[in-house]
Amino acid sequence: MTTLPKAHLHLHFTGSMRVGTVRELADEHGLRLPASLRGDYPPRFAAADERGWFRFQRLYDAARACVRGEADMRRIVREAALDDGAEGSRWLEIQVDPTSYAPFVGGITPALEIVLDEAAAVSALPEAASVAVVVAASRMRHPLEARTLARLAARHAGEGAGTVVGFGLSNDERRGDTAEFGTAFRIAHRAGLASVPHAGELLGAPAVAATLDATAPDRLGHGVRSVEDPRVLERVVGAGVALEVCPGSNVALGVYDDAASVPLRRLLDAGATVALGADDPLIFGSRLVDQYAIARDAHGIDDAGLAALARSSFAASRAPEEVRASALAAIDAWAGDPAPARADDTKGPHHPR
Repeated sequence: MTTLPKAHLHLHFTGSMRVGTVRELADEHGLRLPASLRGDYPPRFAAADERGWFRFQRLYDAARACVRGEADMRRIVREAALDDGAEGSRWLEIQVDPTSYAPFVGGITPALEIVLDEAAAVSALPEAASVAVVVAASRMRHPLEARTLARLAARHAGEGAGTVVGFGLSNDERRGDTAEFGTAFRIAHRAGLASVPHAGELLGAPAVAATLDATAPDRLGHGVRSVEDPRVLERVVGAGVALEVCPGSNVALGVYDDAASVPLRRLLDAGATVALGADDPLIFGSRLVDQYAIARDAHGIDDAGLAALARSSFAASRAPEEVRASALAAIDAWAGDPAPARADDTKGPHHPR
């Protein structure tokens, strides 16, 4: 499945790191990592309750603390693009909150500009995915900070690699009032940015409905629990809101007991646009290609269905038309190949821009 062209729309900046990279950065900066990011890897989480989320957040914060300057930030962007390219991603929208890295580089503006500059540079490499950026506000901070980030994102809005293409809202969805972030999303919308908040993973369908009302999303990060209320799912489908479904993280956090319980089939049968995502490979130990393997192995989705998922990922993306057209043609070619030729495809393609 590494040769199937894909767009990757749900990948967090810190969470994209290679485990070897976070270990090297920790050593370089004299920091201690939790055992589950050292020898006992990947981490395991007991349940999607406060304790499970706290453990996840503790690991994420420990990894983020290892990012101490421009060189570290550039390395993360570059490696994310190369790793995605190696498994067939043509287009990557990486999500970053520049607030987290601002103290080390002189503010949120230079923090974002470093990410954008490296995204543009690495996108020129034929073996890398083209990288655009989603600026994400945190639900754990004041909504006024989200407005500041939305204005910053708007100043760098564009099309293509090395630009900001979306605005999101992340972190524990049980915190904060989604409606209070609506103004930030309106600022982003006026700049032409995609609205891509998280909702419907740790909380159920009512949280999805509230997010639809407050942010007018183009996509929802996760959104899987919209299936718990047929009326909410009907709203999602009717509004054409794509869902960034991340089966590996859903299972790791205990939202669902196993991969087969993730409601991927139910969402597809309802007519939802689904784009598979890896979320935080560093923490959850699974990458984008693993999500396609889950779709195949746990949900019985055949090659035609996998190709349809890949097409949906581009339909939901902000990829430029030339990237989208090239990828769709390559997906059609992949779907027309005999299945045995793909049985052992473990090496990523070099693809034209």
